[in-house]
Amino acid sequence: MLSITDAPVDSSDVTGVFITINEIQVHTSDDDWVIMEDFEGPETFNLLDLTRGESDLLGGFELEGGSYTQIRFILDAPVLGTVKPVNPGCYIEFKDGSTHPLFVPSGSESGFKGVGNFNVPGNGTVEITADFNVRKSVHKTGSASPRYILRPVIRLIVDNEAGSIHGNVTNIPEDTGIVIYAYEDGIYQPEEADEPADTTLSRFPNAVSSDRVDSLGVYHIAYLAAGNYDLIVTSLNESTFSEVLGIIEDVTVESRKTTHQDIDIEALK
Repeated sequence: MLSITDAPVDSSDVTGVFITINEIQVHTSDDDWVIMEDFEGPETFNLLDLTRGESDLLGGFELEGGSYTQIRFILDAPVLGTVKPVNPGCYIEFKDGSTHPLFVPSGSESGFKGVGNFNVPGNGTVEITADFNVRKSVHKTGSASPRYILRPVIRLIVDNEAGSIHGNVTNIPEDTGIVIYAYEDGIYQPEEADEPADTTLSRFPNAVSSDRVDSLGVYHIAYLAAGNYDLIVTSLNESTFSEVLGIIEDVTVESRKTTHQDIDIEALK
């Protein structure tokens, strides 16, 4: 079984990130790419509907027993440098109702790879979720006539080996947004908060996943492999990164369990 999910964008101005999948392929141990014939594409998904543990089923596919490391997604997306399409298969939608096509770099027509190890038992099933990390995948270029580039960052997660972190955030300053990034223990470096020189990258590039705290003061970071994580707590000013407020270290995630971790903004200072 293969499903799709998303780690959300930081900006509250974005209301939809739509992708159309035409075809799905899996990489075999023989170094071949095999088309998943049972996938009935094209199929369109709003990735922002699939956050905080929500997912959508892509289908159930038959594979030979063995180990796999990659799944490739062929998207219906215009190539950067071509004419702006009237009805793009991949596009971004904003709060004011405007939309812009999501272009892919030249040479990306062969698809985008999701990476992660999973084993298919000889006479059994495995449930896999592909996490399309929108925050890392969508980039804006230009200002007077902006274009939005799609470079999907996709990781594959075995569902029954994953857990999540959930909690309440208190003492949030007025008119301040809070975004929390989950890093594998000890990986975060302070310079990751800097504006990247490469426009195809985002702040906090090595974060496994993230979530923006909602209006009730709740966050939920799902589909994390079992292990220890550091939570980088940051503030936003009108959807723009402001500063790192503090770090919650050594949060343990267990398979098929939710770790409860509340955060008091005042206690971080």
